[in-house]
Amino acid sequence: MTTLTVNDQDYHDFCHYLEAQCGIVLGDNKQYLVRSRLSPLIKRFGMQSLSELLQLTLSGRNRELQVAVVDAMTTNETLWFRDGYPYTVLADKVLPELAAKRRPFKIWSAASSSGQEPYSMAMTILEQQQKRPGLLPNIQITATDISQTMLDMCREGVYDQLALSRGLSAARRKLFFEPHASGGMMINPRVKQLVSFRAQNLKESYVLLGKFDVIFCRNVLIYFSAETKIKVLNQLAASLNPGGYLFLGASESLTGLCDKFEMVRCNPGIIYKLK
Repeated sequence: MTTLTVNDQDYHDFCHYLEAQCGIVLGDNKQYLVRSRLSPLIKRFGMQSLSELLQLTLSGRNRELQVAVVDAMTTNETLWFRDGYPYTVLADKVLPELAAKRRPFKIWSAASSSGQEPYSMAMTILEQQQKRPGLLPNIQITATDISQTMLDMCREGVYDQLALSRGLSAARRKLFFEPHASGGMMINPRVKQLVSFRAQNLKESYVLLGKFDVIFCRNVLIYFSAETKIKVLNQLAASLNPGGYLFLGASESLTGLCDKFEMVRCNPGIIYKLK
């Protein structure tokens, strides 16, 4: 019989491990989240209890298990065109401003999860290119995530009906997707070609990614400690070209964390411009 109880010491040690690996702070009384996310791994790795799984993870003796655990704990739900206004601001303000510079530019989706954010960006860009033929330059979207499972899903670009129902209009589904043998729908090639996916831990260096004109790092900072937030925000600032834009989640703020940006009110929504 599988045992799912987690003693206080194992939970405490695992919280420190998870923060050290990827910056996520669980806090007190989140044992239920650990149980729900990690219980499927018990059978997969031939163990009898969640405590055994945590202890082997912490020992560092099984790299495959460590990757699977971080994968499971960092997988978050998302939806198409989340919150709406970031994509409106991208279309109506940021893209025309960058187009005026008449050069290719780069966008980074810094925590792409299952792909809805970068693919929503790509759809927004294609819609604007259709409205302004010849005015928008070549655009490259780099999407990153710490989870290899999520990156594989992103690259495949296949979504079931439940995922498709969350934030995606019927018109966009018809325009940007095609039927797939699984019964779901697949992102069509003209959307896919705008996005490249790669692994990136936000606690590590971003130098190899290059410089960007726009960075979406939405609904990520809320999981980090204040110290990690400061480190990530300063690295994001260093990854932007002069005058570049940072998009955060609706409940996230730079207050007391980073002074390298100026707030831009967009009605609706707020974005941040590199000083």
